Amino acid sequence: MKRVLLKLSGEALAGEQKRGFDEATVTEVAKQIKTIVDEGLQVGIVIGGGNFWRGRTSETINRNKADQIGMLATVMNSLAMQYALEKINVTTRVQSAIEMRQVAEPYIRRRAVRHLEKGRVVIFAAGTGNPYFSTDTTAALRAAEIEADVILMAKKNTDGVYDCDPNCNPDAKKFDTLEYIEVLQRGLAVMDA
Repeated sequence: MKRVLLKLSGEALAGEQKRGFDEATVTEVAKQIKTIVDEGLQVGIVIGGGNFWRGRTSETINRNKADQIGMLATVMNSLAMQYALEKINVTTRVQSAIEMRQVAEPYIRRRAVRHLEKGRVVIFAAGTGNPYFSTDTTAALRAAEIEADVILMAKKNTDGVYDCDPNCNPDAKKFDTLEYIEVLQRGLAVMDA
C-alpha cells in the first residue's frame, strides 16, 4: 500500500469521557498514525463528530441545521488531531469542505493529493459539506478522490463486522471477509450504504 484513508469515529477520541475529546487519547492515536507515516505511507484522515454532536438524533432541530452542527464538530476533532500530530513532528494540513480559511484550507482534491505526495497527513474536515451524508460517506468519497489503496475504519467498541450487534447478542458471528454486496444484502448497519 502507498496511500490510506483512515476513518476515525469521533467517539474514539473521547476516551473514557464519552463526550468531547480526551487529550491523552488523541495523543495516543496521533502516535499510532506517526508510526505508519514513518513507514512511508501517505495518510488521509476523516474524523466523525459524534463525540460532540449527533445531528440525526436531534428531535427539535431540522436535519439540515443538525447536520451543519455535526460538520462543525468534525472540524473541532480535526484541529485537535492536527495539533497532536504536529506536536510529535508530523506535518499536517486540515482541509475543510466548508470554507473557513482562518482554521483550514478549503478542500481541493489536487492540493490534497500534492500534500500527500509531499508526506503530509491530510485531515478532511466538515464532511462533504452537505447535509444527509455521514463521515462514513465522506471517507469513501475522499478515498476515491485521492485514489487511496484502502480505507481503514476505526469505530469505538467495534473490532470488526458482525451479523448482528455483539453488544446485544453474545452469539454474534464476526466476518473475516465480506463483500460490499453482502453488506447490502444482509442489511448490516456497519456503515452508510
